[in-house]
Amino acid sequence: MASKIFTNFPFEFKKVAANSIDAAHSISRNISEGYCRRSLKDYLNHLNIALGSCGEFHSCYYSFKQSYQITEEEYEQLDELHYKVENELIKRLGISTTY
Repeated sequence: MASKIFTNFPFEFKKVAANSIDAAHSISRNISEGYCRRSLKDYLNHLNIALGSCGEFHSCYYSFKQSYQITEEEYEQLDELHYKVENELIKRLGISTTY
């Protein structure tokens, strides 16, 4: 989804678009790398890194929405996917969401 939306950016924004795509890809790469590690500690560490990449990706597409570089519909599509991934990572890490 991110690649589909961000590859249509004009030339002037190709660098920020590429950074956003990379942040999105980083989430799954860190999950995969952690899964292939030999210890639970390494796996959880990589899930935590993936959660950080998830936050980075959110800040990317949120700023694009604020600057009218993506539509409200594109934002909602990205936000729905982000929400699902972020919540699954939080669940797997056992992070409490209540304060």
